[in-house]
Amino acid sequence: VQLQASGGGLVEPGGSLTLSCAASGSRFLNSARLGWYRQAPGKQRELVATITRAGYPTLGDSVRGRFRVSRDNAKNEVYLQMNSLNLEDTAVYYCNAFFGATHYWGQGTLVTVSS
Repeated sequence: VQLQASGGGLVEPGGSLTLSCAASGSRFLNSARLGWYRQAPGKQRELVATITRAGYPTLGDSVRGRFRVSRDNAKNEVYLQMNSLNLEDTAVYYCNAFFGATHYWGQGTLVTVSS
């Protein structure tokens, strides 16, 4: 399974950014839960948002109301629309696919929120 994330970068506080992830390499991806986790320096990896094939999202407490997760089942892609970014959102964001009781991870994309 390959997960290729893109869209990270530098953004000012209050700004917006969209991450994209293209998943490939397994016929089971179409039914997988796709999503995003993040890891800030010195902290554990935490859930950001995931979404089922049917479109049901789960969002972490710290991003609920600011971030939106979506997916394109035909393309096996998942997206993370991030709004009202703050300094605490600075982290490496990892694309994730979960199926068959196994987590698969992308290489991570860095999001830096700074003025």
